[in-house]
Amino acid sequence: MRHAPIDPTLFVAHRRQLRELLPRHCVAVVHAADVLPTTGDGTLKLHPAGDLFWLTGIEQEESVLVLAPDAADPGHREMLFIRQPNEQLATWEGEKLSKERAQQIAGIAKVRWLADLPGVLHALLCESDVVLLNANEHERASIEVDSRDLRLARQLIAKYPLHRVERLAPLLRTLRAVKSPAEIELLRRAIETTDAGLRRVLSVLKPGVMEYELEAELLAEFTRRRAKMGYEPIIAAGGNACVLHYLDNDKPCSSGDLVLIDVGANYANYNADLTRTYPVNGTFTPRQRAVYDAVLRVLKSSIARAIPGTTPRDWKRAAQLEMNEELLKLGLLTTEQVAKDTPEEPACRKYFMHGLGHSLGLGVHDLAPINGPFEPGWVLTVEPGIYIPEEGLGVRLENDILVTENGPLDLCSHVPIEPDEIERLLSR
Repeated sequence: MRHAPIDPTLFVAHRRQLRELLPRHCVAVVHAADVLPTTGDGTLKLHPAGDLFWLTGIEQEESVLVLAPDAADPGHREMLFIRQPNEQLATWEGEKLSKERAQQIAGIAKVRWLADLPGVLHALLCESDVVLLNANEHERASIEVDSRDLRLARQLIAKYPLHRVERLAPLLRTLRAVKSPAEIELLRRAIETTDAGLRRVLSVLKPGVMEYELEAELLAEFTRRRAKMGYEPIIAAGGNACVLHYLDNDKPCSSGDLVLIDVGANYANYNADLTRTYPVNGTFTPRQRAVYDAVLRVLKSSIARAIPGTTPRDWKRAAQLEMNEELLKLGLLTTEQVAKDTPEEPACRKYFMHGLGHSLGLGVHDLAPINGPFEPGWVLTVEPGIYIPEEGLGVRLENDILVTENGPLDLCSHVPIEPDEIERLLSR
């Protein structure tokens, strides 16, 4: 693994949290992610399954966690199954986990070879009433191919039709939303790395630089700090910033343009997610500054409103109402348009058409109860924006915050965002 070792007590605590929610006489199964194909015989590098990593810290393909808290044999109550290393695997793919190393990473006592899984699982199901199976139940997921979890689910349902089958995903969704202090520190590490990358961008930003050259600076800094890209970065100069998921990153940054950079480092599988918008020539025009200040005001107000008990729907709606007023002052909306605003058809939608934020953690769009409400320990992005295609102007600002009992904590408060500070940094 590229990142520094993680104290296994984190994963021990996570498994304990899950066990406390499981029904009596059950078996719960969680799989690793698939290795995804590209073309020919190519494959992508494995991206660890968030649920398995959250429970074990294991990042190796074909790994399986089995929990059976009421198993008659104490040694069967918590087991990790991994591929058995051999000389061929070592030659072609590199060193695989030994049982001892897997025990150290996961803080788990019982590790077995994957070949043992079918027999052990059959024995456990013969003494259990309920089987809890996992699936990707993210509300924005596009599922066209069955995962390892779903393939096993189909097999077990067919083979054991008289067992009661329950969903594991809702339990994990609730648990993973609340981050522990150890997870917050990993997220801080990802944010610090992202900050370093953005400062490196500021040091080379000038008219004529290509979007992909800025991406290269970010990647170099992330790699140097034992991290990787959390997602495909958006480096969007001028009118490209009005394309919300712009990924080409192949155009020049011209004097007089703004460049919008939406990027996040991934450290130890935990993600940052920040957006900054910079003047390419080092100075905001009056119009750019007015739009930038409007977005910054909505950002700060939205951070302040992210308190326990607030629902995501109400949080977003408050931002839309505030954005209506900002767009009115910018001359982008009329009083008549604002008067017709409704939750279903917000007046600001033409210029601010996306969500206000999302949960952040092992997923860039991490798991959390869809309707909330926010709880202490939730980590959220806050990302208002204004996009004016007819002016070739787009501004988005995004920080990552921690919801606490004492109010929101801005984890990105040290990352330059005030326009005067940005201009000073660029003037150097």
